[in-house]
Amino acid sequence: MKKVVLLMAVVMAAGSLQAQNTIAMVGKDKKEIRKERHEKRVALRALEGKEVSFQSKEKFAFDFGDVQDVQWARSGYYDEATFTNQDGRKTTAYYDITSQLVGTTSPRQFSDLPMSAQKYIKKHYQNYEGAPVLMFDDNEANDTDMLLYGTQFDDEDMYFIEVQDGVKTDVLRVEMDGAVSLFKELK
Repeated sequence: MKKVVLLMAVVMAAGSLQAQNTIAMVGKDKKEIRKERHEKRVALRALEGKEVSFQSKEKFAFDFGDVQDVQWARSGYYDEATFTNQDGRKTTAYYDITSQLVGTTSPRQFSDLPMSAQKYIKKHYQNYEGAPVLMFDDNEANDTDMLLYGTQFDDEDMYFIEVQDGVKTDVLRVEMDGAVSLFKELK
């Protein structure tokens, strides 16, 4: 009987250790996840030529379906498709050098920002009303970096808002959890 009880105690202890290890793995904080993504991310490579690639157009049709009002442009790093999405919102999709979707941007309203971010911005910036807000929706399946406002950043869903502070304009980065940070100062 003592052997059975001892065996059960050993099995329960082993199970408890396994559960703790699983919880620790699931509980990775944002910094660790970002660090792992940063190590895996793909550096930007410039596109050659001025013509949008046929592959990007084909991939767009696969990703978004039969969209009628698409306007294509080639920037330094992306083939860009601007169109009206199903919600009636003007959207731009960005395709990298391998014609894979990096993510999309669409204009938003100040009221779309997380409430904690709205409170922070109202407290620290006077000229936030009517400020342009842009939402970046990352394609998690592609590790290619995104470039907005001339600055490269880690891919993840987030908002950008241009606020004026006196003479200068600051672009703030607003994460989905409401964290606000300075992304770039514009002249």
